[in-house]
Amino acid sequence: MKFVSIVMGSKSDYSIMEESAKTLEKFGVPYELIISSAHRSPERTKNYIKTAEEKGAQVFIAAAGMAAHLAGALAASTTKPVLGVPMESGPLRGEDALLSTVMMPGGMPVGTVAIGKAGAVNAAYLAIQIMALGDDELKVKLQEDRISKAKKVELDSSEIETIL
Repeated sequence: MKFVSIVMGSKSDYSIMEESAKTLEKFGVPYELIISSAHRSPERTKNYIKTAEEKGAQVFIAAAGMAAHLAGALAASTTKPVLGVPMESGPLRGEDALLSTVMMPGGMPVGTVAIGKAGAVNAAYLAIQIMALGDDELKVKLQEDRISKAKKVELDSSEIETIL
């Protein structure tokens, strides 16, 4: 079965990363969510990637805060797409996580999204878009979602014009 793997560096990341899970559920995309640290449990993380790929993982979403670099560790161990979600934490409020996630060496890509909740949602959407490349039903769901978002914006803007 094809699915998206969500890997968090810490259980404290769950309150944000559940947004990825909710987004995947909204589209009916199967996912697996685990906690595995690139620094505290590197062997577990490496073994998990191999097992997840054998089970059908198509895309990995990796969330970590501070200078932890879970997304990079995943990218080093797979050729599947890896999407990194920097978590807001520490004195730099996620800017260190953003930089450590986005600054990958050439040939070792990590798709990096916004810090925090918006990033968690967008990582799920990107994973869905990747999965939709080979799934026409999922592609239609994405198109319908985009249309409904456009209609909402149109309604919101017409309300503004009425006020003006």
